Amino acid sequence: MHKTAIFRKEHFNAAHRLFNPAWDEATNNAVFGKCNNPHYHGHNYELVVKITGVPDAATGYVYDMKKLGDLVQQKVINRFDHKNLNLDVPDFKNLNPTAENIAAVIYNLLRPEIDDALEVQVRLYETERNFVEYPA
Repeated sequence: MHKTAIFRKEHFNAAHRLFNPAWDEATNNAVFGKCNNPHYHGHNYELVVKITGVPDAATGYVYDMKKLGDLVQQKVINRFDHKNLNLDVPDFKNLNPTAENIAAVIYNLLRPEIDDALEVQVRLYETERNFVEYPA
């Protein structure tokens, strides 16, 4: 059979602040700029989950899209949507909520739920022009 990639796109809104508590305010401002706003700032995130594998002979599916949509809703959207990532999401208690780290956290939430025979990749758009992929 042939490997095929499927994609599920979702959306969530969240606020965050980028800063390193080990640094002084001047260093945080120099590194993170406006993203270091102590009152936080928000993004309308676009999330694309890619699953690659060989379609099942019986169903023709690489992975059931309805099942994937439900999984992303349960594990990611319910956890992140309309939240302050720094304050409301335990995953970021000691982890700076950069797009890179958010994508890795999402991957780690989804990966255990999907058959190891399938490849999983997360693409997270923080803005229209800025996005990350994990794993790269």
